[in-house]
Parts: sequence; C-alpha cells; structure tokens
Amino acid sequence: MSCPICGEDTVKKYRPFCSERCANRDLGAWLRGDYAIPSSRLDDAEEVAEALEAAQNAAPGKPH
Repeated sequence: MSCPICGEDTVKKYRPFCSERCANRDLGAWLRGDYAIPSSRLDDAEEVAEALEAAQNAAPGKPH
C-alpha cells in the first residue's frame, strides 16, 4: 500500500500514510475543507445551516 499523499510505502504507525508529516498534511486538507462530496442539490447548504443552528440552540449550558 502506498501513501495517498506522496506515494511512498506506508508505515504501520501512520497507516495509511508513510509519516507523521503526510498524516498532518492530510489533516490540514480536511480542516481547510479541501475534501468535499459534490452535490447537485441546491438546498443542501441551507439544510446544513438549519441543522447547525438547531444543534447550537439545543446545546446544554448555552446562555439564553
């Protein structure tokens, strides 16, 4: 199996990556939002925003 970032052989400790550096590069890509699943539905963003707002309003300990 090869590292999805650089193509080198993987290392058991960092699998599926070859090193901590490549694992961190992948994590950074996730955090920046570089990975996304495309959608043809125009209302997806609105549904997500509504669900996030509802979850925040229902969170325990939220100041009123």
